[in-house]
Amino acid sequence: MMGQRSGDQEQLFYAFKLDDHVPKGHLLRGIDQFFDAGDLRQHMASFYSHTGRPSIDPELMIRMLIVGYCFGIRSERRLCEEVHLNLAYRWFCRLGLEDTVPDHSTFSKNRHGRFRDSDMLRHVFESVLRRCMSEGFVGGEGLAIDASVIKADANRTRGIAGTEAIDWSRGEGPSRAVREYLATLDANDTDAQTLEPSQEPATQPKSISLTDPAARWTAAPGGPAFYAYSTNYLIDLQAGIIVDVEATPAYRTQEVDSTRTMIDRVEQSNEYRCPAGHALRSERRPFKNPRTHITKANTVVYRSSQLDCAGCSLKDQCCPHTPIRKIARSVHESARDKARAIAKTPAYTQSRKDRKKVEILFAHLKRVMKLDRLRLRGPSGAHDEFLLAATAQNLRRMAKCLMPKQEEMAAAAA
Repeated sequence: MMGQRSGDQEQLFYAFKLDDHVPKGHLLRGIDQFFDAGDLRQHMASFYSHTGRPSIDPELMIRMLIVGYCFGIRSERRLCEEVHLNLAYRWFCRLGLEDTVPDHSTFSKNRHGRFRDSDMLRHVFESVLRRCMSEGFVGGEGLAIDASVIKADANRTRGIAGTEAIDWSRGEGPSRAVREYLATLDANDTDAQTLEPSQEPATQPKSISLTDPAARWTAAPGGPAFYAYSTNYLIDLQAGIIVDVEATPAYRTQEVDSTRTMIDRVEQSNEYRCPAGHALRSERRPFKNPRTHITKANTVVYRSSQLDCAGCSLKDQCCPHTPIRKIARSVHESARDKARAIAKTPAYTQSRKDRKKVEILFAHLKRVMKLDRLRLRGPSGAHDEFLLAATAQNLRRMAKCLMPKQEEMAAAAA
């Protein structure tokens, strides 16, 4: 018998639970389980006034941006529309059915203000990386570095020869991207005054964009030249987790410089993380007279805290026969890493295979996340986009790898 609706009168009350309408295997469920923004407000507290109207919650904006980068929603205007309509997106962003989605202009205002002043996106990236380490995704045994060219938000026909003088003050004055570029030129001029006679300043670019002059004119991928930036990834080879990311103009020497920047930044943490997420350090307190902590075997020993290990549920697996976890790192480890990278041995062949893991991430970045062209201009804009994209990639990988295992364990327990 054909069914028919009973009437057009709307119900007065609805029993609706948003969590019931998000599929159990949805990617955002896995990401939500491993993304913790608990310390975000504390990190941002000093960048907000104590008076005035309440602002948009920074955690809400970060969660919306993660949704956008995870699902290739490049436009913030469209992102707000999608979060308004999609129940799974609302659930992940902690929005109820009646909650208002922020206006798209809110992202731009905060990006050029609080977000960059506080380096919040770097803070979020590193917090996700720490979670990857605590889940055992970062082995620390081998690293790979590579760069990929991403088109800048600059029309290739709106450029001028690098040898021509440019009046940046014409029109309504320089844009934010131009001001950032001019500030970089001033810094480079200062550095050039200190160069030795044998050193030479950077070469003049062939063409300069009038909208994003820091972008580099390149034909590296083949085909017609265009303005571009490079995203540089430093990944851990165990699971392909991105441990650092750096934005540079698409210029080979600057890509090489970014390699040193990322390696130095990773080494500055000077600690390991155990499977439970606790820190292993070479020293637990500052000494009046600094110590090298180098042993007779030319290693530096990193130790966990006995308090952390005593009550840890993973102790029987991590260090069953010792009171604490210890890792010895050779003082020559950095030199060995360089030697492995350049040695023409079977290890070098393997390293080339390992580098494909970086290239897979770049392919995912451009094809799945749709980041084949930047939306934001200037080095800061490229920095923000690449950091968010790397954060989203790490969250996606962790969620996809761990969610099936947890479902199997739950089924076995049932």
